Amino acid sequence: MAHQNDISSNKKVWFITGTSRGFGRVWADAALKRGDLVAATARNLDSIADLKEKYGKNVLILALDVTKPDQVKTAVEKAHAHFGRLDIVFNNAGYSLVGTIEEASTDDVKAMYETNIFGPLTVIQAALPFLRKQGFGHILGTSSNLGHVVLPVIGYYCSSKWAFEAIHESLAAEVKAFGIKVTIIEPGAYATEFGSQDSLKFAAGLDVYQDFKTQFFNSLGELEKGDPKATPDALFKVVDAENPPLRIHLGSQNLPWVRNAYAERLASWEEWDAVSSAAQGIAK
Repeated sequence: MAHQNDISSNKKVWFITGTSRGFGRVWADAALKRGDLVAATARNLDSIADLKEKYGKNVLILALDVTKPDQVKTAVEKAHAHFGRLDIVFNNAGYSLVGTIEEASTDDVKAMYETNIFGPLTVIQAALPFLRKQGFGHILGTSSNLGHVVLPVIGYYCSSKWAFEAIHESLAAEVKAFGIKVTIIEPGAYATEFGSQDSLKFAAGLDVYQDFKTQFFNSLGELEKGDPKATPDALFKVVDAENPPLRIHLGSQNLPWVRNAYAERLASWEEWDAVSSAAQGIAK
């Protein structure tokens, strides 16, 4: 078992969820390659066993389903006990529910929220006592550019990211006094396994939406996708910064899209401002 005094201060200790594939695997591998220490978690240990073979004592692999609070608490405790500290707590596990607002059942939506929202909350709440006691730490969370803009057919996924963004923004204000930093990572479209059958769940379809969904998926297929292996340097700049940003986009296409979306919102609010202001009234 390692202890804090045994670990060089220039090495960071990461706790990362969802490292079996996609960004989680890319980022865990990159952190280990640069000499950092990683508690890598996944629902299936076999999917991350090769990390242990490759990086030895620098990696601790842990079975973790973020929808199981007791398992979350145990994993965080084991990681902290093993390495002696946690510098970065990185919520990356998540998936997308595919279905229109009418098609998806409440059970479908609840199940996705359990992974995308309540799972990360459980991780954060389990880690915060350790980070507060340390007096430092950096909480990262994988959101999306869809935390600011919305697409049809995956509207419930978008909603989970809007909630994720709000939670982390409140968290950042609440934990700043304890020396804890918070950054929301917002990738655009990348060529990861996120679009695979393993990372998508499909709501039962209605025929009336079939043509619309076909057109939607055709348009998604035309998107220029980034290389996930190009992202670690940006991530390292964030975690190594003395004053990291609350939010950072990954990819070149996010900012123009978000800028246009907010311009449209501001224009609409301005157009209706007289109506809005008249609704203020004066309380008696």
